[in-house]
Amino acid sequence: SSSLTEVKEFVKRLRRQTDLCNMTKTVRALLNNTTTVTVLRSGLHAVFNEQSLHVTKNLFRDKFRNPKKRQKNIQFKCLKNIISSLTSSTDIRDLLSCFSSDLQTFVIKPSRSKEGFKKQASDFMLKWNLLLSTVGKILTINRTDSFG
Repeated sequence: SSSLTEVKEFVKRLRRQTDLCNMTKTVRALLNNTTTVTVLRSGLHAVFNEQSLHVTKNLFRDKFRNPKKRQKNIQFKCLKNIISSLTSSTDIRDLLSCFSSDLQTFVIKPSRSKEGFKKQASDFMLKWNLLLSTVGKILTINRTDSFG
């Protein structure tokens, strides 16, 4: 039974790796087209200026009413850093390096223990997925040109 468990975990990791490789290929192809990047960047900037994204911002703030524990919306900072990186470079390695640096700064370094890291990483991923989902919906509904 332990071998079966190991095989199942290996298959999950392999599927995840394949999904990431396919996603990278797709993103790389999109980033090589400067017109697409320009339209995407303008759509993303417009998303940050629209009221519909403020609902998501409020969800993040409401969780921490205590000012000492208030989250500084690190997901928004990471996304804004990625968007600003799109102006200087469209190489996926540069974008991933930017995101990796932000994760190091906002998630990994502040963690004091293994449990603290797990909690902070889990919280970041949950909110990151919510943010990207919201941005994707706004781009799809309001800015179809930006969505591709």
